[in-house]
Amino acid sequence: MQVSVETTSGLGRRMTVGVPGENLATVIETRLQEAQKTLRIDGFRPGKVPMREVKRRYGDAVRNEVLGDLMRDSFLKAVKSEAIEPAGMPQFEPKAIEDGKDFEFVATFDVYPSIALASFDGIAVEKLSADVADADIDTMIETLRKQRAAWSEVADASADNDRVNIDYEGFKDGEAFAGGSAKGQDLVLGSGSMIPGFEDGLKGLKSGAETTLKLTFPADYQAEELAGAAVEFKVTVNKVERQELPEIDGTFMEGFGVKDADPVKFREEVRKNMERELKNAVSAKVKEQVMDGLVKAHDFDVPKALVNGEIQRMRQQMLQQFGGGQSFDPAMLPEELFSEQAERSVRLGLVVREVLEKNELKADADKVRAHIEEIAGQYEQPEEVINYFYGNPQQLQQIEGAVLEQQVVDLVLASAQVSEKSVSYEEATRQNQQGG
Repeated sequence: MQVSVETTSGLGRRMTVGVPGENLATVIETRLQEAQKTLRIDGFRPGKVPMREVKRRYGDAVRNEVLGDLMRDSFLKAVKSEAIEPAGMPQFEPKAIEDGKDFEFVATFDVYPSIALASFDGIAVEKLSADVADADIDTMIETLRKQRAAWSEVADASADNDRVNIDYEGFKDGEAFAGGSAKGQDLVLGSGSMIPGFEDGLKGLKSGAETTLKLTFPADYQAEELAGAAVEFKVTVNKVERQELPEIDGTFMEGFGVKDADPVKFREEVRKNMERELKNAVSAKVKEQVMDGLVKAHDFDVPKALVNGEIQRMRQQMLQQFGGGQSFDPAMLPEELFSEQAERSVRLGLVVREVLEKNELKADADKVRAHIEEIAGQYEQPEEVINYFYGNPQQLQQIEGAVLEQQVVDLVLASAQVSEKSVSYEEATRQNQQGG
């Protein structure tokens, strides 16, 4: 097998591979003979179809299949012999094929970049510090009550935090506009779900009331045809409902795992969950800053094949999130939606990979066990959860990946410029949700 490699761009490579012609002819003939044994064609007994008929019907298909397999196998042998690490699968281009002559093909592909790791001492990280105060627990318990609140219909006029059921239709310049109408829609007043002025215009109305709201869409509204437009909404209030918060009694506490109606234990359980959330929020924010720092500290070309693969993954993920059916082609989502984020993701992955290799980091078994036990501690039967992870290789691999990432974060933090900022529980968790 003859191999030659040339550089077409920074990471681009063009490999020409020559394979002895007799190898190709032998493999094609063998495949045709195998097919002849099992083919069923009207007019011939099984296994007795003449070879000329097999070649006439299936010769081209078998030839193409053999060529594909041969190019893939030869390419893998070639990159191994040349000590090349391709990033993603190549594009194959077979050259003219002549019987009895050597077979040549060209493979174009990207290679992984050579990464010189930057010093971590230029990465700045702000670590949030917070405690769970008694007032925070009180606020959380009120939130839990609201989550389990019941709604009861009232004859009173609607007020802030009430839920109204409405029919509405929107008009622009006297014409109904697309997406501006609904029937039987529930809306909590004060939730900010609708454009400014809509919810305020429904306060003080009783069931059965009708009103017309004269409003203006925000100038930066996502639908260009409505941005900054003056409109009217004709609204009918079908029902007004008010929240009834549950009492903090035994039934309520049992819903959160406290079975003996002990308010002290209930608060302890709430505190424990809040402290876990706080720890995760602070950790996630630190990790985000570390990863951003690694990306900014390393400038290099990224393989196009890996970026394209990440774009495809993100397209599929978006379809799943928004319930896209099989009939929806992911390619209909423009590349521009994902290209910047995809390139960042690939760049970060390559830097993390280099950090792991240069520092010979492996997933620490004790840390993996501790991580699994922390997850299992949230369940009533923790041992079952632990056994599940250790009995499921795919799930265990995900945990090991998370632990490895944290080991990279810890390594960077040992050299980075780390400062602390004291904040409230609410600020620490909110900043994490909003990404800072």
